[in-house]
Amino acid sequence: MHSKTDFFIDGAWVKAHSDQALSVINPTTEEVIETISLGNETDLNLAVAAAKKAQAEWSETSVAERKALLERLLDIYKTKMDDMAEVISSEMGAPIALAKTAQAGAGYGHLRQTIKTLETFEFVTHVTKKDGIDNVFHEAVGVVGLITPWNWPMNQVMLKVAPALAAGCSVVLKPSEIAPLSSMLLTEMIEEAGFPKGVFNLVNGDGAGVGTWLTKHPDVAAISFTGSTRAGRLIMQSASEHVKPICLELGGKGANIIFADADEKAVGRGVRQCFLNSGQSCNAPTRMLVEESMYASAVEQAHEMANKTMVGLAHEEGRHIGPVASATQYEKVQSLISRGIAQGAKLVCGGEGRPDGFAKGYFVKPTVFADVTPEMDIFREEIFGPVLSIIPFKDQEHAIELANDTPYGLTNYVQTGDVDRARHLARKLKSGMVEVNGQLLSPASPFGGVGLSGVGREGGIWGLEEFLYSKAVSGI
Repeated sequence: MHSKTDFFIDGAWVKAHSDQALSVINPTTEEVIETISLGNETDLNLAVAAAKKAQAEWSETSVAERKALLERLLDIYKTKMDDMAEVISSEMGAPIALAKTAQAGAGYGHLRQTIKTLETFEFVTHVTKKDGIDNVFHEAVGVVGLITPWNWPMNQVMLKVAPALAAGCSVVLKPSEIAPLSSMLLTEMIEEAGFPKGVFNLVNGDGAGVGTWLTKHPDVAAISFTGSTRAGRLIMQSASEHVKPICLELGGKGANIIFADADEKAVGRGVRQCFLNSGQSCNAPTRMLVEESMYASAVEQAHEMANKTMVGLAHEEGRHIGPVASATQYEKVQSLISRGIAQGAKLVCGGEGRPDGFAKGYFVKPTVFADVTPEMDIFREEIFGPVLSIIPFKDQEHAIELANDTPYGLTNYVQTGDVDRARHLARKLKSGMVEVNGQLLSPASPFGGVGLSGVGREGGIWGLEEFLYSKAVSGI
């Protein structure tokens, strides 16, 4: 059994060259559950060298070979879903029920979807011309650097690792240092599945160190990053040195537009979606825009739903929300709640401090603000906690104006019984995704945003194409 301070490089668990260690904290108990190494530049260079050495042969394997290995990984992952759920719950605080279904389940689902995409994807396509055709080869971009966050660890890791491997790219993964243990478990599965040496490599580290070196490395052909907008800007700057392609999935400040003709569950559904994963989702509908005629009723419904939202220990069974993932995140959420109160928003329920009965752990009260206005920080900034802001709107055009009054553009939500209105809003809202009346998007659909929410897409054929480049060839 390897040590958690080891890295996976060139097909083996190896001792870190760095002597810098970091404690992994259970956010429910605030106790140290593991210690990892934070890699140095030597560790990162060795991982990239291994990936570069493996790249040529891996990119020339057949689609059938790559698919068979991914299917083997899928079988292994399925047998270890409970293990994955327990690791995720302990490292970032997802309640065990959520960890078993949505958290660990997302990794399984994205891997399965990648395999389905691979079955039908055309790596050679054609362009017709007057005297015949041109061939277009869709080829692996090369060694890719993958940098992933702590809020949905396997969701984001598998959205990158699976299509990168499917495309024929070798990989260097740097998971979040806050939640690295799930990625280390996945690495053990990849090792068991029998992927060739050097095709997949893992180096733990922080953004300032390993993340920066990975982004700037001349032998890394492309970068895929999920995380904060601030970090995304830095990665874009670093990658520009070698003009390498990047995929950035960043923050969000989704609007949930509820019209008076929406179904009776619309408000409650919106509150649940906002509070899911303790509010730590980039696509959370954190701004609830409500038509004036039903505004008072919606505020009361949101109050009732928030009061019904239980807060509990992550390792206990039940339908509750757990802590936020770290002390830093807890302090950020508390600061924004405090600013919401100071700036004049109406605190409907929740507020500052831990919920009653919690003396430790990074637990946040399910919080609802009403009468929020666009100049308030809680309207404009991504909170990443169980905090909902409710805003009234006069008519359809006012709702669109409020929804688009943000530099973000990831996911917006529309609740209405009028299909034509829903189609109109779907066109007018500036975001990469729009969900209507609680209908979830397919894992085969493109996931990504515009503006400060990032560039590029994950999921389905779009996610695979992020790791390919197109080569046009004539005369053959």
